Amino acid sequence: MINIIEFSLLRRKIKVTPTQIIVFGFAFMILVGTLLLNLPAASGNGLSIGLINSLFTATSSVCVTGLVVVDTGTHWTLFGQLLILLLIQVGGLGFMTISTLLSLLLGRRITLKERLLIQESLNQFDLEGLVRLTKNIIIATFIIEFIGAIVFSIVFVPEFGMKKGIAFGVFHSISAFCNAGFDLIGDFRSFTTYTDNFIVNANTMLLIIIGGLGFSVWIDIYRGIRDKSVKNVTLHGKVVILTNAILILSGAIFIFIMEFNNADTIRELSISGKLLSSFFQSITPRTAGFNTLDMTAFRTPTKLMTIILMFIGGSPGSTAGGVKTSTAAILFLTVISVVKGKEDPEVFERHLSKHLVYRAMAVAFISLSLVVIVTMLLSITEDVDFMTLFFESASAFGTVGLTLGCTRDLSAFGKAVIIITMFAGRVGPLTIALALTRRAMKNKGSVKYPEDRILVG
Repeated sequence: MINIIEFSLLRRKIKVTPTQIIVFGFAFMILVGTLLLNLPAASGNGLSIGLINSLFTATSSVCVTGLVVVDTGTHWTLFGQLLILLLIQVGGLGFMTISTLLSLLLGRRITLKERLLIQESLNQFDLEGLVRLTKNIIIATFIIEFIGAIVFSIVFVPEFGMKKGIAFGVFHSISAFCNAGFDLIGDFRSFTTYTDNFIVNANTMLLIIIGGLGFSVWIDIYRGIRDKSVKNVTLHGKVVILTNAILILSGAIFIFIMEFNNADTIRELSISGKLLSSFFQSITPRTAGFNTLDMTAFRTPTKLMTIILMFIGGSPGSTAGGVKTSTAAILFLTVISVVKGKEDPEVFERHLSKHLVYRAMAVAFISLSLVVIVTMLLSITEDVDFMTLFFESASAFGTVGLTLGCTRDLSAFGKAVIIITMFAGRVGPLTIALALTRRAMKNKGSVKYPEDRILVG
C-alpha cells in the first residue's frame, strides 16, 4: 500500500515527507471505508446511507472516535459492522503498523524509507529495532484483545447467546482497546445498561487504559516488572504513567463529589456503584467514548471536567487522541518552574529543554484554537446550546466519541466540520509536533536578532 502511494506521487514529481504519507494513508483508508459503507448492502434497510453520513462514519471509525449519526447496533448489516470493526482496528494500530504487518505476511523486506515512516508513526526516537517493536505491538494487541473478548463474553454469552455473545465480546474488546467507543448494544445506549456490572466496567476500563498508554510505555512497564525496578523505565514512561494516574484519580474524585446527589446519575447507586461509575466516567473521556451514565444528565461542572479530560486525551504513540498526556505534563511542569523561578522545568531529577516546552505550547495552543473555532462555526449553523457544541467539538478533536446528543441532528455543514475535526484530532497533533521538530532542527543555525523585552501579566 505504501509503495502504491509513493509511486503515484513520485510519478508526478511531488516530494512528500514521511508525515505527509502517514496523513495520506489515513485519508486513503477513510475514502475506501466511505465508498464501502455507502453501499446499500452495508445498511439494514437496503438503502444507501448517503455520502456525508458514510464519510462521517468512516472517519469516526478510522480516527477511532465513536461519534455516530446512526445507531451502530441496529442500522448496519453484518457486512457494515465488520467493515467498521476493521476500520477501527486499522485506525487504532495505525496505518504504518498495518502496512508493516502486510509486508511481513507477504515476506517483503522492510526498506529504510518504510522504517522511517514506522519511526514517525510510532513516535520513536531511533530506527533500531523498529520492525521487532512493530511485531511485538501487533502480537501484544491481538493477545490483549483476545483476552478482553473472553472477559466480555462471560457477560454477553448468557445474555445474547453463544454466537452473538462472542461476536459482541470481540467487537467491544477491539473497540475499547482502540479507544473507539463504538458499541452494538443498540438505541445509542452504550453501556448504560451495565452501570453496576463490575466485569463489563473493569474490563472496559483496563482495555481503555492499556490502549491509551502508548506502545513505548508498554515496553517500560515490561522492563520495570522484569527487572523489579524503575531504573530502566524511561523518563517518558514515568511521566506518562504518573500523569495518567493523576488524571484518572482526580477526575474520578471530582465526578464522585459533583454527581453524588444527582438523582439522574449516581445518587441511587450503592457506594461501590458510585465509585465504579465515577472511575469509568473519568477513564472513558481519555478518548474511549463509552458511557455507563446519561451524559446529558451531568451537572455543568462535570461536563466541563469531561471536556478537559477529552482535550488532554491519551499518550503519544497510542490508540488515543487529544493533545496527549505528556504535552499536558510538560505545560504543567513549565508553570511550576516559572512559579519557582527556575529556568527550565524539572521532573524525576531531569530538566526539559526549552525546545520541548515550545513544541508542547504550540501543539496545545493550535489544538485549543481548533476546538474554539469549531465551536464557533457550529454555533452559527446549529440550533444547540453552547455547552453541547463545546462538548461535541472537544469530543471530536480528542477522538473520544462522547456526546450530549446533538450528533444525529447536525446539519450537513456541521457534520463536515466534525469530520474535519476528527481527522485533525487523529493526525493533527502528531503531524504538528513532527513538523515543528523538523523546522527547529532546520533553523538551528539561523541568525538571531538582538534580544528585547515585553511586559507580561
